[in-house]
Amino acid sequence: MTLSFPQMKSIIEGLLFASGDEGLDAKQLAEVLELDLHLVKDLLKDMKTEFKRKGRGIQIQEVAGAYQLTTLAEHAPYFEKLAYSPSRSSLSQAALETLSIVAYKQPITRVEIEEIRGVKCDRALATLTGKDLITEVGRADAVGRPILYGTSKQFLEYFGLSSIQELPDSTSFQGSFDLEQETRMLFDRLGGDQKQITLEDLNKGTDSE
Repeated sequence: MTLSFPQMKSIIEGLLFASGDEGLDAKQLAEVLELDLHLVKDLLKDMKTEFKRKGRGIQIQEVAGAYQLTTLAEHAPYFEKLAYSPSRSSLSQAALETLSIVAYKQPITRVEIEEIRGVKCDRALATLTGKDLITEVGRADAVGRPILYGTSKQFLEYFGLSSIQELPDSTSFQGSFDLEQETRMLFDRLGGDQKQITLEDLNKGTDSE
């Protein structure tokens, strides 16, 4: 079957979308499409130009030899709002509060989290674990050896932190743990670098608790 140039470009766009963060190099694309390597490179160059000319919301970027579909850097503030604002997050308020407690009080058990929230948190913990934002970090030295929870590497990557020490400082709080204030501070003050986001990033965590 002979493909037209528009068909070739359409297939390349679909392949780059499916490859996510890893991307594909020109050789891989050429092998899949059974096309000449130089032709594929020319097609990618044309696509980059077309995306820019048409004002598309995505672009083709070459990173370490691999081509990726990414968002535009100037749109980053809107994706920051989507990712970090509690009102727009795919996480429920219960999950946000639970994540805040784990982030600031880790390692911590389910019972300790429930004592702070005042309600059961099994479902919120399951949601956060399923999204790889928290993980089991050990067992408490108590009756039944309950699971200790802590934030994960994915949590750091999601919020653009190099370490847990970069969390907004809570030492200014007076008195007991203020859950509402902790949660608001965690999700309103975390900005991180306004990096480009791949389409795969936008598809992560879109299911609600």
